Amino acid sequence: MPYTAEISRANPTAIVFLVDQSTSMTDPIGDRSAAQRKADVVADAINRLLTELSVKCAKEEGVRDYFHVAVIGYGSTVGSAFVGELAGRDLVPLSQVADFPARMEERIKKVPDGAGGLVETQVKFPVWMDPVAHGGTPMNRALRYAAQLVRDWVQRYPGCFPPIVLNLTDGEANDGDPIEGADEITSHATADGGVLLFNLHVSDSGGEPTAFPDSQTELPDAYARQLFAMSSTLPSHMRSYAASQGHAVSENTRGFVYNADITSVVQFLDIGTRATELR
Repeated sequence: MPYTAEISRANPTAIVFLVDQSTSMTDPIGDRSAAQRKADVVADAINRLLTELSVKCAKEEGVRDYFHVAVIGYGSTVGSAFVGELAGRDLVPLSQVADFPARMEERIKKVPDGAGGLVETQVKFPVWMDPVAHGGTPMNRALRYAAQLVRDWVQRYPGCFPPIVLNLTDGEANDGDPIEGADEITSHATADGGVLLFNLHVSDSGGEPTAFPDSQTELPDAYARQLFAMSSTLPSHMRSYAASQGHAVSENTRGFVYNADITSVVQFLDIGTRATELR
């Protein structure tokens, strides 16, 4: 069966985040009355996920390199979106990600008070990428950039759990048809299956929020349908997890979310990076 390869330090996999950093990412996400910009929400979601991945892969001797992670921004430029010590680097072993956040911020978090209520407490929040919103939407270039990364990866680890590319965008590509770049990514494969490409459309153009559809019939416009067509079918273990989170799934369910709010962003990233057993 495909997508069942064990993920280990000797046989790690790669996760590539592609983050739209165009000017329109300054717009509010989901509900227009909300204060949070798309760029802020997406950056927070990725920073939180990097923290959770590090915790998930932590053992007594430290964080194990089950994953190598790239965060690629595309707007006025295309390239690594890491800041601080990791700036300019592409696929970074997870142990190094854990060791080198750019900074620690103080955030307010609500936690149970033991009596059925919630209290606010201050927590440390590691930051690896900052919200950026400047320039156009060179998505095709970004997809081709990711294709190069995964091509090199599968040559290095031909039997690994296939790399996962997650594209987070709010607008239409302005540098050609993104289907070409998407096809270049998914043309690569390991012995365990084809490289996975998932898309999250943080749209503000209206339409019913849609998560993990199995057809494009309910999607409101041609661009949403194009992103759906670019998205890989969810492997069975990810479908099972999506179903456990209340999503209706089928064998045709794709890794695509439309018109997402912050909850959808975080849940999408979790489902999209949920891998098999780690050893």
